[in-house]
Amino acid sequence: MASVHESLYFNPMMTNGVVHANVFGIKDWVTPYKISVLALLYDMTASKISLPERRRLNKLILPLQQGPDLSLGQFLKTVEECCPQTAYAVKQRLQEMADGELKDMEYFFSTLPTPFTAFDSEAYKTSVVGLFMRHMLLAYNKLSFSQVYKLYKSLQLYYHSHYAKPADGQSSLPALVADDSDMDLTSTEDTVGDRIDREELDTPMHESELRSDNAPSRGPLSQKQAEYFLARQAYLLKNDENKALKPAALQEELNNMLKFNPDFAEAHYLNYLNSMRVQDIFLSAHCLLHYFDRLILSGNEGKSNGDEGYGRSLRYAALNLASLHCRFGHYQQADLALQEAIRIAQESNDHVCLQHCLSWLYTLEQMKGSDSTVLTEDSVKMAAHFCLPYLASLGNQSLVQQGATQGETAHKLMDALKDTDILHWKHSLSELIEISLAQTTSIWRMYGKSTMALQQAQLLLNMSSLEPVNFGVQQNNTEAFAVALCHLAELHAEQGLYCAVSHILQHLKEQFPPHSQHAKLWMLCNLKIQFERHMNEGKYQMAEPLVTAISALNKTEGLYRKAQVLKALNRSTEAYSVLQRLQVHCETTKCTEVVIRVMLSTAELHWESSGFSTALPLLLQALALARKHHLQSLASETILHLAFTQLMLGVPEHALSVLHEAIEPVLAHGSVMDKGRALLLTARCQMAVAGFRLNGKGPADFHLAGLAVDTLNEAAGYFSKLNCKERLRDVHYLHALLHRSLGQTSQCHKSAMLFRLLDQELQSPAPPVSMRL
Repeated sequence: MASVHESLYFNPMMTNGVVHANVFGIKDWVTPYKISVLALLYDMTASKISLPERRRLNKLILPLQQGPDLSLGQFLKTVEECCPQTAYAVKQRLQEMADGELKDMEYFFSTLPTPFTAFDSEAYKTSVVGLFMRHMLLAYNKLSFSQVYKLYKSLQLYYHSHYAKPADGQSSLPALVADDSDMDLTSTEDTVGDRIDREELDTPMHESELRSDNAPSRGPLSQKQAEYFLARQAYLLKNDENKALKPAALQEELNNMLKFNPDFAEAHYLNYLNSMRVQDIFLSAHCLLHYFDRLILSGNEGKSNGDEGYGRSLRYAALNLASLHCRFGHYQQADLALQEAIRIAQESNDHVCLQHCLSWLYTLEQMKGSDSTVLTEDSVKMAAHFCLPYLASLGNQSLVQQGATQGETAHKLMDALKDTDILHWKHSLSELIEISLAQTTSIWRMYGKSTMALQQAQLLLNMSSLEPVNFGVQQNNTEAFAVALCHLAELHAEQGLYCAVSHILQHLKEQFPPHSQHAKLWMLCNLKIQFERHMNEGKYQMAEPLVTAISALNKTEGLYRKAQVLKALNRSTEAYSVLQRLQVHCETTKCTEVVIRVMLSTAELHWESSGFSTALPLLLQALALARKHHLQSLASETILHLAFTQLMLGVPEHALSVLHEAIEPVLAHGSVMDKGRALLLTARCQMAVAGFRLNGKGPADFHLAGLAVDTLNEAAGYFSKLNCKERLRDVHYLHALLHRSLGQTSQCHKSAMLFRLLDQELQSPAPPVSMRL
């Protein structure tokens, strides 16, 4: 099968998604660099090259033609990486022309095989390569003798400047580059009159797209090359930010462009995107307003639409400004800009813009914590009426998210997502398909179905994007990918697979740099995993500093973990105060999951003061809330708390029967810590039912005592996986008591020795086993 990149030679108008049929405009000059590209094309057709090398060179042709002019050193290095033999042949051909005479350059152009003169030429006449060669020949034939001589001198300077300063890593391009009038296809004279003034104004813009270090070169950029540079950088910022220029380097290039062309609207927009990368609100708003100002002043909108184009720019400028303020949390300014966009859209009877405004309106209400269900439903209906599938799908996904927080059943939510997915696949809405999979992953995790969540996350990460792949970049740095990877990291951390977690987090750090938009997701995920690990290992002093960092990213999560640390450090009064403040906040914002966790932590505080009967109403309320919202994981954890409370109240039989309801989902979907705690509690219930007491009284039911030993062994395995030494100390203590009562002296001594070793290592008094779940 022929390579895709061979279409650069054979397939008419095939441009790999980057250029169009009219590839080369009338304003491309003949430069020494373009002669080097011609020499490359000549040697590619004249010499025999292996298929892998030819494919690599074919991939290189389009960036070489469309990109900015490179120095000879950069050009030869780039070609040599693909095919050293061809790089050497190009160097020899340029040397023959540069060290020879003018007739050598004339001979090169006269013998150059073209799609129009050579029947055996590999380049099709309307392919990218064919059009480039035709353009260069026409431009060269248009030159006068004095212009040809200047081009030859420029070629000599271009070649010899590379060897004049071998110590320099980068040589500058020749100063004798033909100007606009010299190389314009429409010019037949050597117009010198305004040359000096024009050279002062048209100082070249530069950026090498082919250098691996992304450092700026000194090659001139034409208008087409500048547009190519902007399009490439904008695409990379959207799809793979790591391959784009660094924010400072890109800012320098854009400032250079705008210095000589302040009305370049596209450059202002890319400047806006670059400012958003570093969260610069002032410069972002400044560049966005400049973009729409220049768009209106340039008349691009008005040429085809008249006054309507002017109004369209104004209303979308206001809408974009509203979205910018939404992103930075400036809700009042966003509301004012949104009202302005709605007013202008209503005056112009622009239903599409009004639908976008309505979408942002319910989004803004959600961000402010208000109920936006009615607005969202209206938006979905109107979007479907005006045949706007993207906005309709976004609205449906928002309704699913609201339904999940309001306690809708899982089957209703999944049916809604299925209907939305059909719409996504019908219209090839790749981005919304990714969001849907990430949303499904989050919903399954919320319901406590870790296996299903893992499956959905893997499905998203292994899915091929439906978006066209330009510049060799796949779309994999969206928020959906970040969310899926964070879920994957947390799921692995719950199972004690911290080595895999470190690999996932490392990939997240590389894919989403700290200054990027979605970096906060993995930062919070990383901090939460570290916190839970320190808490499981009993390193409370190391977990305490992480609370401040978590609070900076998410105030609610920070407060909850602050209460956990205070409770672990036996500062119960402070912990209770924090929990009460957090519960009021979460009930206001309708954060049901955190409300249930706060109730469970408050019940644990009651246990410390032996207020088991006081904890019962809280636990029953938490269980009712978890079941109402179908939160199976939290419901199972609440049942464990209820069983422990019943055990402490002296009814172990009821506690054991209650445990049977929760143990299956915990073992199927719970974390390693939850499994260990559930089994430890089960063993204690079995010991209590068997008649065993912590005062040393032997069991009446030896069968249940034997089951308790097996259950403790299984729990010890889970705690060992997490290096949870405090829990292991409790297990060895109970083991020793059980073995002693069963008359198993050697096992008793072994368990007692393990307990003693852990107790000495921890150097902290063990809390009463009867006071902790």
